[in-house]
Amino acid sequence: MLAFAAICLIYLIFLQVKIYQASTGAVPKDASYLIVLGARVNGTIPSLALKNRIHSAAHYLRENKDTIVIVSGGKGPGETISEAECMKRELTALGIEASRIIMEDKSVSTYQNLAYSKKLLPDTKARGILVSNDFHIYRAGLMAEKQGLHVTGLPAKTPKVIILKTYLREYLAITKFYIAGS
Repeated sequence: MLAFAAICLIYLIFLQVKIYQASTGAVPKDASYLIVLGARVNGTIPSLALKNRIHSAAHYLRENKDTIVIVSGGKGPGETISEAECMKRELTALGIEASRIIMEDKSVSTYQNLAYSKKLLPDTKARGILVSNDFHIYRAGLMAEKQGLHVTGLPAKTPKVIILKTYLREYLAITKFYIAGS
């Protein structure tokens, strides 16, 4: 029993190192595109996790004027508008030109975010940036790579109130990805 607990602890440390490495890498300038992954919308208001993603994307887009952005996320339970629509509204309110924003509003999972967004890219071989919360960048990057996207992660802060829940869930989701490949 002690050996099993030790193996589990080592595995969790391994996962945490991978998450940390993915969320602390250098982010290149002048990427062709950003893909901002959706997160919960409360009616028409972005959750704090989504708001942090939007602000990270807006900061990058203000500094890289030729980069386009795909906002990706459908409409879930309790959401009056799609996650993509919410992100587009917030980005334009932050001064990002609507002409630079492409909406993907059908996806309901990270895998679909990436698959559907890839279809909207002008050049699928171009280098891009993937925006999500820091806990999610590693797994989202693995999924993007599996789908043939060439992306670097741009992490947004994870709200403190959800850190424990999101990291525990992410450890399980990464394990599922390692086993099932999706």
